[in-house]
Parts: sequence; structure tokens; C-alpha cells
Amino acid sequence: MTSFFTRRIALTAVAAAALASLPAFAAEKVNLGVSIPAATHSFMGGINYWANQAKKDLEKEHKDLKITIKTAANAPEQANQLQDLSTVTKINALVVFPFESAALTKPVAQVKAKGAYVTVVDRGLTDTSAQDAYVAGDNTAFGRIPAEYIAKQLGGKGNVVALRGIATTLDNERMDAFNAVLKNHPDIKLLDAKYANWNRDDAFKVTQDYLTRFKNIDAIWAADDDMAVGVLKAIEQAKRDDIKIIFGGAGAKGMVKTIMDGKDKRIGADVSYSPKFIYDAIKLTAEARLKGEKLPATTIIPSVLITKENAKDFYHPNSPF
Repeated sequence: MTSFFTRRIALTAVAAAALASLPAFAAEKVNLGVSIPAATHSFMGGINYWANQAKKDLEKEHKDLKITIKTAANAPEQANQLQDLSTVTKINALVVFPFESAALTKPVAQVKAKGAYVTVVDRGLTDTSAQDAYVAGDNTAFGRIPAEYIAKQLGGKGNVVALRGIATTLDNERMDAFNAVLKNHPDIKLLDAKYANWNRDDAFKVTQDYLTRFKNIDAIWAADDDMAVGVLKAIEQAKRDDIKIIFGGAGAKGMVKTIMDGKDKRIGADVSYSPKFIYDAIKLTAEARLKGEKLPATTIIPSVLITKENAKDFYHPNSPF
């Protein structure tokens, strides 16, 4: 299975080959702002880690590059930070991981209107004219792969509940893909799908509600490995033994290790979605702007099924995620 390093090289090569030409002009100094959510859970911890690693590596490599990173605890704070990056820091390029899609679309559009080149990462905006480029994992596969796995393991029959993330375009893509697979399996019933905000505590509360309302649940799709931790805690507390499958998402090292070791028969697979794509997005954007070039409109990083057979290729014990 392709390693993260190989995928990064492949991604860079694809993007470089597909660079669209702008009118030629001399390269200028790039003042790049990076706006990301704070490390409120382990996936965002990974995003923060890789963003800071990109700043360290790229500023050392390129003397005409300055990177300013801002982290926000909520959408209003991120909107204020974007205004500061534009008016105070005076950035001419932006890589933004929106806290929410709708709430951040106008603030990002305002940065672009002042002349900054904008790359949006992961959580898309509701109006794509507010961006120049989009870099993300494959959210359709992120929803399709768990549904296919669950349907196969259940033999096409059973009761399923789902835990969604935050109301964003990518969460919609994932849920739509999950539902599209289940439509082909009429004997699998999706009992409910609630937002749990990619958060362990919220997932614990949502799962408690599910376990109270539904006396038989065969499988739980928690669309994030942090949420899966909350799911497991709620199941353990309720002493329920009917759940056969728990499927998370994103390939957190703890979940991958569980799959490798075979310690929990309910957790046999995961789907990849590495936070390292923020590093790739920053690198691609910075180096393109240093050359006076732009990125392809969309760059998608594949998501694949992680099982015991290939889990070692996705296990990175030194990573924060």
C-alpha cells in the first residue's frame, strides 16, 4: 500500500504537472497566512502539528516566504483572524481550513477580494468563487467505504446508526455517499444519524441516546476515530453486547494499532484521511505562488480501506494523530 511519503510525492507531482499558467511575471515575496481550527481533538492536533511543520520546513527552504499561522476555537474567532491576516499582516496568499463552511465563506471571500490567492482545505465553502484552489481528502470514499464494509459484514441485513461531524460540505459528501450505498441494501435500516461534532464527549452523549432508544443495533458508523472512542465508552457503560461493528474514520494511530493487533473484534477496519494534507496544501500553495503560478482548481487525496492486512502502512506512532 502506498505510504504517506509516496502519496505526498505523487500528489506534488500531479499538482505540478497540472499547474495552470498565469501571465508571466517576476516571482515576489510570498506572505502566506494559514488559518486553521485549534487542536480541540486529536485530528486537529494533527492538523496543527503538520501546519507548523510546514512553516518550519518551507521558511528554511525559501528565503522569500513568510508563513503566519492562526488557530481559532470557533467560527467567529476564525473570521476575525482572517480579517487581521488581511489588514494587519497583509498576506498575499491564504491557506484556510474553515471551521464551518457557511459561516466562513464571506470572510474568506473578503480576503480574496483584497487580492490574496486562496487555497481552501478540507471543509469546502458554500460559494467556490471565494477560493482559487481546493485541497482535500476523498470525502465520497470516506463515506462509501464504511457503508460497503458494514453491508458486507452484516450480510446485507441489520440495524445501523451513524454519528456525523459538523455541518459542513464535506460532512454532507460523506453522509450522502454512505446513504447511497445503503440504498442498494434495503434490509439494512439506518435508524438515525446525528451530529456529534467530531468530538469524543459529544459522541458519548449521542451514543447514549441511541442505546436508550434502540434495543438492537448491529453496527455503528462514527465518522471519525475520536468519535469512535466516545462510542466505545458509551457501549461499555451501558453493557451492550449486540453491536457487532464499530467503524470510525481517518486512521488515528490508536485505531490502526487496534486493527493491527486484533484486540477488538468489533473494530476490523478504518478508512484513511491523514491530517498531513494541510502540509501538502501549504507547500503546494507557497511554492506555486513563489513561481507566480496557481494550483489546479481541485486536488483530491485518495481515501482507502485500512484492514489488518495493510494497517502497518498507516501506523505512525510518533504522529500526534
